[in-house]
Amino acid sequence: MSESIHMPKGPKKIVVFASGSGSNAEQIMTQAKSVTWAEVSAIYCNNPEAGVLQRAERMGVPVRLFGNGQLNDPDFVLSWLLQDAPDLIVLAGFLRKIPEFIVGNFPHRIVNIHPALLPEFGGKGMYGLHVHRAVKASGAQKTGITIHYVNAAYDEGAIIFQADTPVTSTDQPEDIARKVQGLEHKHFATVVLNLLNPGTHGQ
Repeated sequence: MSESIHMPKGPKKIVVFASGSGSNAEQIMTQAKSVTWAEVSAIYCNNPEAGVLQRAERMGVPVRLFGNGQLNDPDFVLSWLLQDAPDLIVLAGFLRKIPEFIVGNFPHRIVNIHPALLPEFGGKGMYGLHVHRAVKASGAQKTGITIHYVNAAYDEGAIIFQADTPVTSTDQPEDIARKVQGLEHKHFATVVLNLLNPGTHGQ
């Protein structure tokens, strides 16, 4: 009678929110397929034209497509999340603010990547080339990525991981973007999966 109590648990579930091409989402899906402790159980997307949809289809990951109004309606995206019950929600190029009622239901379980070294160059409107133009204009000698937990305010959650890259005087915003994307692809998926790996969590 007690056999079911000792059944091994399945892999931890990751839901990835994405709005664009999905290169980071694909990195996470790919790495998750190479481990036993985690899987990407769904891609949540608010853009029916996003490249991430093709990436998800190619990798056999289910997609939940929604409008921005549905993100802010507790009967839609939140109800899907409660049904899917992810262990971790990852924002990978998702350009909308996560409503507080979703954050409240998944405390310390929503992770975002920001293309700069927070707390610098964060906040509302700071995404993509907007960030890299601001870095260039400031004369900063380095930039990078920040992986952090999501709370009720833009880019203010606890920092999990940072990595940096030099910015030279000749770098244009597009050059900075390429350097930062290289850091994203190198680190983001690994950090995400390690958050769910009992052997590395907290290290």
